[in-house]
Amino acid sequence: MSNYSFFEGVEKNFDKAAKHTDLPSGLLEQIKGCNAVFRMNFPIKRGNDIEVIEAYRVQHSNHRSPTKGGIRYSQGVNQDEVMALAALMTYKCAVVDVPFGGAKGGVKINAREYSEEELEKITRRYASELVRKNFIGPGMDVPAPDYGTGPREMAWIMDTYAALNSGEIDAAGCVTGKPVSQNGIQGRTEATGRGVYYAVREACNHEEDMNALGLTTGLKGKTMVIQGLGNVGSFTGKISQDEGDVKIIGVAEYEGSIYKEDGLDIHALLDFRAKTGSIVGFPGSTTLEHRSSALELECDILVPAALENQINEGNAADIKAKIIVEAANGPVTPEAEEVLLAKGCLIIPDMYANAGGVTVSYFEWLKNLSHMRFGRMQKRFESNRYELLVDLVLKMTGKELNAGERKLLTFGADEVDLVRSGLEETMINAYNGIRNTWKAKPEIKDLRTAAFVYAIEKIGSDYTALGIWP
Repeated sequence: MSNYSFFEGVEKNFDKAAKHTDLPSGLLEQIKGCNAVFRMNFPIKRGNDIEVIEAYRVQHSNHRSPTKGGIRYSQGVNQDEVMALAALMTYKCAVVDVPFGGAKGGVKINAREYSEEELEKITRRYASELVRKNFIGPGMDVPAPDYGTGPREMAWIMDTYAALNSGEIDAAGCVTGKPVSQNGIQGRTEATGRGVYYAVREACNHEEDMNALGLTTGLKGKTMVIQGLGNVGSFTGKISQDEGDVKIIGVAEYEGSIYKEDGLDIHALLDFRAKTGSIVGFPGSTTLEHRSSALELECDILVPAALENQINEGNAADIKAKIIVEAANGPVTPEAEEVLLAKGCLIIPDMYANAGGVTVSYFEWLKNLSHMRFGRMQKRFESNRYELLVDLVLKMTGKELNAGERKLLTFGADEVDLVRSGLEETMINAYNGIRNTWKAKPEIKDLRTAAFVYAIEKIGSDYTALGIWP
């Protein structure tokens, strides 16, 4: 395991990158530290007993408002973890040019041990504590789902906030990741996984970098191993298989890990797990010795999409992947990273790779503030114009189109199309910004340091431009 706490590991990466900037030391300290930490304890009634729940909300940086970050429900939640995740959110938002400061929340429970009614009590009480201390609001601090939470919990939080802030017209913007029917946005559920796909696809499009790894450009035919089939891992797998023609040869999960040389059908595997509760025993697959064994398979791309510190000093030397895409937060420890970089691995860092969620959360927040669904104003107009254009071209050429071809050429963009397009553009631009920083500074040897430098310089510019820093 790492010699550093999670937050110390983030600070270590920050310090490593800060040396490559020209910002004054005082400004660097301001960017680096956490601005506010709210630790709370509150009681809930369980049967005839009273249980005290420990919870947190950390606002790492207020250089932009509101702050933004998910809420996780986990027995492993502690102040250090929440501070680290909040810090990563600050840098993540800067990297993808989303105008938020970083924040994070955590409730120290195992959600599986509580009934839906008890989870609602916990969530609503947590939300009311945030309201009481002004740690939530569409212009102040906007939570989102994370490990152990989802659209249901976000809907409870929104309802609690609205009830305690009667008449606030923008109340729906106090939280993102809500159900579509409750002011959410289409494409949010898949957003982080789709962002991971766009990230690795863009990385694989650079011939110089692929040549250094002994790989061809493009995703088609590349082998992939995924650790964790939660929301992020499952969507990464499905989209990589369906749109990138990637061959997924291994999967690791809590119950074990499996391997199939000619590729696993990720859709069938997810259906199998939903029915049996396990990936072990999936037809045609080989069960490996340990649940982490799949991490050590020979493959082109490894996607750790579980929790932090999964690739550490104990297993880094056995990792054979050429590209590691950090779909989870902090899955590679600093010590492990040194080993992997020495082996020539390309590590696509978490602060960029899993930024799809916060990017689409930004779109949802904008939708809530505008009070209008994306595409509503222009979809039909665009479709009618395309119809007229196609008819004119067909008339001039004497050609004909079948119904499928006509539909493809004349459809107007709906909300999900605009969300995916915006996410794709964001991830492509962010990767090239990071890579340009990497290539422009020969002393920088890895993408993580380049991403930190890219983020730190953007945040420093914000402080300076706003007159917050002389």
